[in-house]
Amino acid sequence: MWTSCISFIALFWTVHSASAPFIKPCKDGDGACVLASSQAAIPVVAQGIPELGVKSLDPLHVPLITSDQGSLKLTFKDTVLTGLKGCKIDSVKHDRIKGRQTLVFHCNMVLEGDYVLDGQLLILPVQGKGKYKIDIRDIMIKTVTDFKTEQGADGKAHWKITKWRDSFQVKSGVTFEFENLFNGNKVLADPVIEFANSNWKDVMQEIAPPIVHTIITEVVNVVDTLYKAVPAEELYIP
Repeated sequence: MWTSCISFIALFWTVHSASAPFIKPCKDGDGACVLASSQAAIPVVAQGIPELGVKSLDPLHVPLITSDQGSLKLTFKDTVLTGLKGCKIDSVKHDRIKGRQTLVFHCNMVLEGDYVLDGQLLILPVQGKGKYKIDIRDIMIKTVTDFKTEQGADGKAHWKITKWRDSFQVKSGVTFEFENLFNGNKVLADPVIEFANSNWKDVMQEIAPPIVHTIITEVVNVVDTLYKAVPAEELYIP
């Protein structure tokens, strides 16, 4: 699914700085340092840093996710996502001069909240409204983030994310739970749930892109907040 991950974790340089003592800056081109620093920063940033205005990413509260893929309309409300603090970074490339960062990471994620479904899920009609849970095992996400340097309110240079894109692939599996499908009619609901769980790859390709994109958007916003709070000079070694 999901999801961006925000460019995401690689943007979290673990660091020893005045503004963010959990960050360890790296020299340009030191990929091993960037990878280690980014990985170490994940649990720190994921729990939130109120003094820097950084909200929690685990749990992450997502007010609204919508998708209209033609034959299926989907709305998720008040979603709570858990699992981002356990993400593992596979690779990261950071080019400060070009202002681009590429990150590949994988996680296990669980989403829970309220859903509304109406339309057709692949070959089966589906309709319902109630509670949902999606358990995603080993989702690999790639993010490419562009950023620029601009002067902050403190008079120092700060990084600012200008645009980004994401892609994903689920490696191990997904389990879907939708309560109250077809107004609780189990004769109609059970085959849909069984079909979704047996064909999770195809189902994820149909419903997950907007979910992942929305989640990565939330993470990007958190990273941008961190950049706004911490001067660029504290994030790398010249």
